Order: sequence, then C-alpha cells, then structure tokens
Amino acid sequence: MHPVPVQVFEAALERDGNWTGELTHTTRDGRQIMVESRHVLMRHADGRLLVLETNRDITERRRAEDAMRKAQADLAHVGRVTTMGQMAASIAHEVNQPLSGVVINANACLRWLAGGTPNLDEARDALQRIVRDGKRANDVIARIRGLSKKTGGEKERLDLNEAIREVAALAESEVRRNGVALRIELARGLPHVLGDRVQLQQVVLNLLLNAVEAMSTVLDRPKELLIATRMDEAECVHVVVQDSGTGLEPSDVSRIFDAFYTTKRGGMGMGLSISRSIVENHGGRLWAVSNDGHGTTFQFTVSSCDV
Repeated sequence: MHPVPVQVFEAALERDGNWTGELTHTTRDGRQIMVESRHVLMRHADGRLLVLETNRDITERRRAEDAMRKAQADLAHVGRVTTMGQMAASIAHEVNQPLSGVVINANACLRWLAGGTPNLDEARDALQRIVRDGKRANDVIARIRGLSKKTGGEKERLDLNEAIREVAALAESEVRRNGVALRIELARGLPHVLGDRVQLQQVVLNLLLNAVEAMSTVLDRPKELLIATRMDEAECVHVVVQDSGTGLEPSDVSRIFDAFYTTKRGGMGMGLSISRSIVENHGGRLWAVSNDGHGTTFQFTVSSCDV
C-alpha cells in the first residue's frame, strides 16, 4: 500500500532521483508488515530507466514505538491525576465558592418572593446571580474533567494562550493560597500550534505548581510568578514560567529532568521528566536557567502550524 498517489511518487522519483518512505506489504503467508522502503532511480547508458527498491521490515519497531507512546500517555495521565489530587483543597474551594453563592442567592430569592408584595425585580437579580455562579462552578468542573481525562496524544490546532488561561484559572486559588502574585503576559496574535491540549496544559500546570512550591519558604521578598508567551526567532511559540523562589543549585540544572530525580521532600521526580517527554513529542524542547537575582525560569517551545 503506497502512502502517496503513483503520480506524486513518480514525480518525486524523477525530480530527486530517490524516494524513501514507509509502506505496508503483504507477505506470502498473508501477513501485513510495515517496511521502510527506498527507491533509487538508475539510468542506463542506452537511456533506459530502472528503479532499485530495497525494503527493511520495521513492523516490530513500530509496535514497540506504539507501545512506548501508550506507556508515556498512561504515565502522563497518572501524573495529571496525581497533580489534581495535590490540588484537592484549592479545587474544593474553587467549586464551593460559586455553590455557596447559589445557596445564598436562592435563599434571598425566596425571601423576595415570600413577602406580601413579592419584589420581582430583586428576585430576578438573585436568579441571574444564581445562573452566573452556576456557570462558574460548571466551568471549574469542566476544566478539572478536561485535565483528568485520558488522552491518546491526539494533536489538533489550538490556541496556546487560551490553554494557558484555562490552567491559570484552575490554579488561581492554589496560587492565592500560597501568597503568590501571578502576572500573565500573553503575546497577541500568536499563531496556533499543533498539539494535544490536555498534555500541553499538564506541562504548564506542572511548571506553575513547581514555581509556587519553590517560593513556599520565601519570607523576605515578594513571591512573584510570571507566565508569558512570545514568538521566538525560529518561529516557534515560546512559553516562559519565571519565579522568585530559592532557585536551583548548579548541580541540579542538568539533572532535574531525569526520571526519579527530585529536589522536593517526598517528591517522586516524575513531573519534569514527563513534561520534557511531552514537549519533545511536540517537536519542542524544555529547559531551565537560574535567574540573575532570585528564582528560576523554565521555558519550552512548541512549533507553530501557522507559518
């Protein structure tokens, strides 16, 4: 089974003199295998054209790669669920706030309607506030469900700025509870990226929560967290997460992305390793640098699909 139309294949072979790609072949016993196929155009002195074809069976390699991708997706899902568990108190607060508003406004509405002359205007206002708070609770739950779901790594065109805003909204209570001032600077007009929305949000959430934790022992200066986006020189979307925490030891910078390496008490050392794998699977890279003053800046890139 050829992946491109015959006319396209022949044109490429004539133009470049060779073609390499992956094909599905059927063996004599009826099995289908995946092969890495290379075609080379050869010209005889008398003008005849011949094509030399060589094939290498890569079926087992492809199966191993598929199994690896599935294992990585499962591990990423476990990481997301674990992170949501760590945020349980803040998430409960995020949900309880609008639900409390619903109860308060519902009681107020009942009072406005129970009077001798029902105050319909006040009752209507209370009902509108109930609708507003109900939508707010629904938005929180939708964000939680979105991050908790299991994905197969499907990629789509997405607005990374919008995805970051959703993560920041979900983590707002956790940030505020730790006394951190969050500043968001998202570049306007950024092109879309091709990626898995949930997995990229997992990277941002992990970096954000790491930054908050890095500032947990800071008492003598403001706790400041910056999340920013921009286009870089390579026409990739560039995400920056900068904190004013305790910073990294030089010996940690080269190891923090290794699996099971952690600087946290009780940490598993998987969050940054998973994040790096996700970013690399999106054709980008993730790295960290120590700030000139205090804290650390984590950065990652994702290729744009609009340029």
